[in-house]
Amino acid sequence: MSTPFFRIEALTKRFGGLVAVSDVGFELRRDQVVGVIGPNGAGKTTLLRLITKILKPDHGRIVFKGEDITALRPWDVVNRGIAGTFQNTRPFRNLPIIANVMVPLMSPRARKRGEWVKGIEAKAMDALEFVGISDMALEPASALSQGDLKRLEVARAIATEPELLLLDEPLGGLSPVESELLAKSIRRLHKGGRFGRLHSEGPAVLMIEHKLKELMSIVDRVIVVDHGEVIADGAPSEVVKNAKVIEAYLGTQHAAP
Repeated sequence: MSTPFFRIEALTKRFGGLVAVSDVGFELRRDQVVGVIGPNGAGKTTLLRLITKILKPDHGRIVFKGEDITALRPWDVVNRGIAGTFQNTRPFRNLPIIANVMVPLMSPRARKRGEWVKGIEAKAMDALEFVGISDMALEPASALSQGDLKRLEVARAIATEPELLLLDEPLGGLSPVESELLAKSIRRLHKGGRFGRLHSEGPAVLMIEHKLKELMSIVDRVIVVDHGEVIADGAPSEVVKNAKVIEAYLGTQHAAP
C-alpha cells in the first residue's frame, strides 16, 4: 500500500473550554484540489493554521509525504513544500509589491529551486503575472485593494513552488470577474500550468472558500466542517445533497428526512 501524500490524524485544538477542531482526520492525494467549507466559526481556518504550524495541536498528527511534521516550525513546513495564504493579509505595506514576493523567495526551498530563472526578481514577476497584478509591481503594497491583497498573498505562496498549497478564502474581496479568473488560475496551477513549469503536475490544493459557486467549479472533492468536526467528505454533487450539510447551513427544518 502506497504512502498517502498528505494525512492528518485525530487533529484536535482547544482554546480554553472551546474545542475549535475535534478529532479531524483525512487524507489528500497529490492530484486533488479539495475544498473545505462550513458555517462561520466551524473551525476551518484553525485547521489550516494547525497544518501550517501557526498553531500547535493539542492532539493528533500531521504527515506529509510519509514524514511526521507535527512538531516542525512554520518555516520548516514551507521548506518541506507546504505554503499557504490566510484570511487576514499582512503584507509589508511600505515595500513595493514585487519586494513582498521576493521575501519568500529568499527561503532555502525557493533559492534551491530558482536556477531556471535569471534571479528572484524575475521569478517574483512571474508569480505576480500569474495572479494578474504584475502591472502594479513597483507600487507599495499599501496601495492595493483588499481583493488585490488576496492576489498578492497567492503570489507569495506560489513563489516557493509548494507541493501542497493551502488557501484561506483567496477569492474574498474579489469581484465576480476577478474571482472567476483567479479560480481558473488556481486550477491551471494545479494542472502544472505556466508557473509550475518545473513539474509535470502542480501542487495539491486545500482551499477554504465561502464563494461556493466558484469553489465547486474547480474542486474534485469537498470536506465539510461544522463545530470543529468533519460532517461530510465527498464529490461536490454528493456533498450538496447531504442532510447534515444542509442542516449545518440552513437549519434543522431544511434538512432532508
